[in-house]
Amino acid sequence: MDFNFDSWERTAGMLSDTLASGLERYEIGKKVRTLRLTKKLGLAELGEHTGLSPSMLSKIERAQLFPTLPTLLKIALVFEVGLEHFFVDRDQKPTVAVVRKKERVRLPHRAQDRRPPYYFESLDFPATDRKTNSYYAEFEAQAKPTPPHSHAGAETIYVIKGQLLVSVGEEETVLAEGDSMYFDSAFPHTYLRQGSAACSALVLVAPV
Repeated sequence: MDFNFDSWERTAGMLSDTLASGLERYEIGKKVRTLRLTKKLGLAELGEHTGLSPSMLSKIERAQLFPTLPTLLKIALVFEVGLEHFFVDRDQKPTVAVVRKKERVRLPHRAQDRRPPYYFESLDFPATDRKTNSYYAEFEAQAKPTPPHSHAGAETIYVIKGQLLVSVGEEETVLAEGDSMYFDSAFPHTYLRQGSAACSALVLVAPV
């Protein structure tokens, strides 16, 4: 008999005691639930993103069902974590990710922009289970401001050199070299380089 390993699941009752206890040790269901609640998603919403039924997701979270790796990967992709998130004891093994300067990739704000307002480089991309996202950004001269955008969480900007105009809602702030700013990124915000001098900054994004 052929099995469809993308959807086939083994319930706790069908597993041997040894396999069941081995899987229970990782608390996969608890980790799925924590990720879902952190993102403030309901079971139905997570089901829409993964193609899995809310009832299956509920059984996974309650450890009544152990997901296959393809199923677990679907869940992991929604939360932007690696599969190792579900199998590593974070209390015993700290997450460490080093990014060498030569390894960073310089990307435009949007690929389709002929004159992007800034270019950025991720400073923490190897850490698949990161709790923040950090970037090095270079803002271009004579570029239009970024389109207003918003997202859950908060941002901190530290200007390395030059001047940067940051607009949050109705408020505009010019940051000079050495200045920093924290703001609620749920409000529409934009960036725009000021003056003729080169401008670069560190941007830290902390999702909810």
